[in-house]
Amino acid sequence: MPITQQQWRQVALRDSEYQRILELLGREPSGVELGMFGAMWSEHCGYKHSRPLLKTLPTEAPWVLQGPGENAGAVDLGSGLAAVFKVESHNHPSAVEPYEGAATGVGGIVRDIFTMGARPVAILDGLRFGELGDPRNRYLFDNVVGGIGGYGNCLGIPTVGGEIAFNDSFDGNPIVNAMCVGVVRADSIVRATASGIGNLIVLIGAKTGRDGLHGATFASVDDPEASHRGVVQVGNPFLEKQLMEACLELLRGDAVVAMQDLGAAGLTSAIIECASRGSVGIAIDVAAVPRRETAMSAYDCMLSESQERMVLVAASDRFEEIAEILAKWELDAAVIGRITNDGAVRVSDGEEVHVNVPVSFFTDDCPVYHVDGEEPADIGAARKRTSDGLEDIDARDVAGALLRMLESPALGSRRSIWEQFDHTIQTNTVVGPERGDAAVIRIKGTRSAIAASMDCNSRYCYLDPYHGAQLGVAEATRNVSCVGGRPLGLTNCLNFGNPERSPANWQLREAVRGMGDAARALGVPIVSGNVSLYNESTGVPIQPTPMIGCVAVLDDVMSAARIHWNDGDSILLIDGGVPSLGGSDYLDIIHGQIAGCPSAPDLASELKVQELVRHLILSGHCSGVHDVSNGGLAATLAELAMTSGVGATVALPDGSGRQDVGWFGECASRVVVAVGPSLIEIVERSAVERGVGIVQLGKVGGRELVLGDAPPISVEKLVTASDQAFREKRDHARV
Repeated sequence: MPITQQQWRQVALRDSEYQRILELLGREPSGVELGMFGAMWSEHCGYKHSRPLLKTLPTEAPWVLQGPGENAGAVDLGSGLAAVFKVESHNHPSAVEPYEGAATGVGGIVRDIFTMGARPVAILDGLRFGELGDPRNRYLFDNVVGGIGGYGNCLGIPTVGGEIAFNDSFDGNPIVNAMCVGVVRADSIVRATASGIGNLIVLIGAKTGRDGLHGATFASVDDPEASHRGVVQVGNPFLEKQLMEACLELLRGDAVVAMQDLGAAGLTSAIIECASRGSVGIAIDVAAVPRRETAMSAYDCMLSESQERMVLVAASDRFEEIAEILAKWELDAAVIGRITNDGAVRVSDGEEVHVNVPVSFFTDDCPVYHVDGEEPADIGAARKRTSDGLEDIDARDVAGALLRMLESPALGSRRSIWEQFDHTIQTNTVVGPERGDAAVIRIKGTRSAIAASMDCNSRYCYLDPYHGAQLGVAEATRNVSCVGGRPLGLTNCLNFGNPERSPANWQLREAVRGMGDAARALGVPIVSGNVSLYNESTGVPIQPTPMIGCVAVLDDVMSAARIHWNDGDSILLIDGGVPSLGGSDYLDIIHGQIAGCPSAPDLASELKVQELVRHLILSGHCSGVHDVSNGGLAATLAELAMTSGVGATVALPDGSGRQDVGWFGECASRVVVAVGPSLIEIVERSAVERGVGIVQLGKVGGRELVLGDAPPISVEKLVTASDQAFREKRDHARV
């Protein structure tokens, strides 16, 4: 029977796209071919709205060993080692089944790392939820956090950092981004490039089931609630641990030519991507696919997104050797096909042929749409509103405002989240959650360490996507600099609404432009990434969230800085920015407004500030460091006091103007450093030499934080307020 419009729309193909398939094939596609086109031409796999934008990003540097186009990016750490890293999304599955959605998101990103031969050493997460007063949002929050911990802890990989924020635009559509970092010998990176005519296609790991069908297409439509639960994969972290160890053992030999994990679109994307990279063909017989369900069709086998599976391209005479290693790890292995020289994907089920399509039809001929759009009037109006109409806060009310902000989930302690994660397993975590501006992970057998951060301010990006994305890049690189790391590379996950309409089209275009300009100005290439579009519920788009991950190297792990100060230290502010209340937490929490113009970064100044901070840390000239970001200067000082258990007396610099802007205004390029009295002159001279402003704010000491003329706040009271943020919003039973 002829394929109907309903059938091609069920796999998220437009009418025009189906007509293009007819033109390419010169015939109607089979049912399996239709499903494969739907998956490969989905936004999730084909990047059809974002590809032209992504090509504008800077991706190269002398230390980049692998840029975009592989499972993950890789940068040179020195000493013959490389860091392999990437961030990906699992937003749509997490909206439907948050525990399994988040858990399999962790599993997927970890596979991207070890499939390149790298041992995963750290996981970070970027999360967004609606306001936690809503029961559905509480359910999503609790179970996403539970899923991240449940999977990562079982794998034995520390979850060391990340970030989280809340806004009602995320009601029903949480953002769940997972980043993983691994370490490998620089000369041992494995690519997923099929080669060697006659070489074997081997499927290993879990048996294939029907879970995850249409996952890629499901992530490329507007409303996740409209889909069925069958699209959400079910993970088995203990099996993934076996798979990881088996793959790393296999890759120490030479029997495996290439390796590709089965993520979105399952076997379809794995074999097509491998073949495309190697400019070869692939022929497989799904009758050989190990299955956990009976009566599975060729369609089921090709589109299943069952977890914990890998495809290997193996030397034609080495299967027994591979099977022996896998048997040791109690894993299935099956030869399901071979590399061919005809440039086509051919899929059969025994004698019945279901697919015979040139590889390029799925990849090179994927449609591309150019994103455009104008700034919506309502966003422009919100940005033009300023704090001029607000009455300045009275100095006596600063302390109360700070406590109220610390009690909010926006700024309060994340302890109740990260204590669910094993962040010290592998015994390499030197700086963990809430102890530094970035996580620091020791590289075993060396004096070096990796620093990693994840950052984005969705409010900034809503009000001004161009500068908001720049601020995200600036903060991610600044955070690794504030522990002493030298930024080497960025990864990103672009979380936006429907790119086919306003405002997401304009937001996506402007955010990518801003991200690229900032990365170029700071000299840090973007080596990997992911795009998650159509993040909307009932037609309402999320606040744009271009999540930025940064990886840096510390040549000496012993120099890593922390959020800390000592009794008797002087407090100095490295001041390279101009604070504003635009898009600030203060304006949101205290005045209930998401408005104003975020302070645009001066990227030349940002670069100087980061260089100065790294110099001070590596030369041992400061006791501790903390960048000024969410909540402004007051929140930064409070966090230093809480982490150190020591108070301070601080005054705003002369000429600061308004109290609310001075204490709670936000901007890039500002960092608080704690310095011993004998080193103040050296630190100030270093700042002058680099053309960076620096001012003294006050002294560390006592058990209270005194902000100008505000009433003193005991450190104990700060801690109590901060710990309150999630107290009534945690420990909900999984349902």
